[in-house]
Amino acid sequence: MSASKESYAARIQRKVMKKQYLVDVAMGRRKADLVLKNATYVNVFSNELCQGDIAVAKGQIVGMGNYDGEQEIDVSGKIVCPGFIDAHIHLESSLAAPKEFARAVVPHGTTTVITDPHEITNVMGTDGIDYMLQATEGLPIDVRFMLPSCVPATPLDEAGANLDYRAIDSFYDHGRVQGLAEMMNFPGVMGGDKEVLEKIIAAQAHHKKIDGHAPGIEGKDLAAYVAVGVYSDHECSDTEDAMRKIRNGQFIMVRDGTAARNLEGLVDLLKQPYYDRCMFCTDDKHPSDLLEKGHIDYIIKKAIGYGVDPIVAVKVASHNTARYFALNNRGAIAPGYLADFAIIDNFENFNVEMVFKKGIMTCKNGEVQPFEAPVIEGYLDERAHDTFHVAHLSAKDFHDERPRGVIGLVAGEIISTDNGYATEIDLEKDILKIAVIERHKNTGHIGLGYIQGYGLKTGAVATSISHDSHNIIVVGTNEEDMAFAVNRIVENRGGITVVDGGKVLGDVVLEIAGLMTDDDLVTINDKLENAKEQAFELGVARGIDPFMTLSFMSLPVIPTLRLTTRGVIDVIKQQYV
Repeated sequence: MSASKESYAARIQRKVMKKQYLVDVAMGRRKADLVLKNATYVNVFSNELCQGDIAVAKGQIVGMGNYDGEQEIDVSGKIVCPGFIDAHIHLESSLAAPKEFARAVVPHGTTTVITDPHEITNVMGTDGIDYMLQATEGLPIDVRFMLPSCVPATPLDEAGANLDYRAIDSFYDHGRVQGLAEMMNFPGVMGGDKEVLEKIIAAQAHHKKIDGHAPGIEGKDLAAYVAVGVYSDHECSDTEDAMRKIRNGQFIMVRDGTAARNLEGLVDLLKQPYYDRCMFCTDDKHPSDLLEKGHIDYIIKKAIGYGVDPIVAVKVASHNTARYFALNNRGAIAPGYLADFAIIDNFENFNVEMVFKKGIMTCKNGEVQPFEAPVIEGYLDERAHDTFHVAHLSAKDFHDERPRGVIGLVAGEIISTDNGYATEIDLEKDILKIAVIERHKNTGHIGLGYIQGYGLKTGAVATSISHDSHNIIVVGTNEEDMAFAVNRIVENRGGITVVDGGKVLGDVVLEIAGLMTDDDLVTINDKLENAKEQAFELGVARGIDPFMTLSFMSLPVIPTLRLTTRGVIDVIKQQYV
């Protein structure tokens, strides 16, 4: 061992000294670093509100009772909760770089999130995982990772990478990696697909969790899915589906985000004997929701409004998630746990007034304390800002007189219908042309089809957010504007654009992998809302989100028809139409 490295014996002695310090503070022989005086706090073990001073030393709780501290904060009349944890989120869905995401959620009492970076990984491969690990280091929230399990989502898709278990295996050794993210390829599990099972086995070999994504499966299909080691599901929208999975041993992530809001349909789970098997997650959280509603605190408040015991709601939002992911030193207010706190005014209003991470105040009355932005390796930063490899396009690249499948939109849903075939744009019937352009490797592949129900009357709308491979997707009333919109996306190195007659009406530049930007959340939201309004002015039906709707039209795991870079596919049959 080199002289520069601490010896095992020295490390033990250093830790002994720390423990001695903690014992002295817990015993009252020394002042605590921080004491929350006169606290009323949520006890997740006894399911009650308890009273007493909360003493913190070296970033962890050492006792509750009567303590003196170097710093003392009187929290009389407030309620101290464990910091809130999001059990499953894609940080990229906020459109903000991780540092800006953190700045947005800290005021809402979030202290830990479990992220699946499969959006950026579909663009950058394992470089995307490295980028997100570096971009989340040292933030005022703890960002833990689940490794993407499906890159690409299916063999019919063209992503920026194709990752098997070997590609991601070394990441399990990283201290912030918790396991394997949502196994969306549940048909592959049921079919005994070798590559799918290899990923599951590798995660198990590292003693890691494996999350699920399997809406509506039951019977032997569900039995097979759970038998191989998939421990949770966040795709339940009703109690019947959730109870099938609970009875088969799965944990339920009760999702309430932007794209899917399932709390109301699952609220009956948040009582005994089921709530111990539940966690809260957002999955996707867009800028307007973060700014106007909040994060996990919004779900807690909503659950309380539905009649859920407030202490149960807080426990589901903290302790249950920590326990599931084996984050054994967080999610509770008790000796030995990290001093992660969300201090609220009361259960009725549930306004977060102060937030602490490891005993350090990170936010007071909505104002986030300054923090240093993470340092990202030069190569990764350059790579993230250079992910578009597409030749300049013209109208003729979108011209094709052959019959193509028509994707029918369903109001309020991300599923679609099979609306037959079309050979041309027909505005009277609301049949528009839609295309997906491969943007990772300059293959020149352009999938063409038609879409009905979008409502656009003139111009075109394009975005580089198109799940999960994030190629460029564009819908238009004419091929000239479609080409112009796609070229604009490439020029901006990613984002969302609304055009008409060769003129840009709305732009959201997402220069980080075509998914995120360094702009603050308010600026992002202002640009996004302007672009939405421009799309509505061009005729897009106001009952749908112009960009979110498009982003799911290329995801070949959601029925019925979808469009990839090679054409329209029938998701059920997994074949081109």
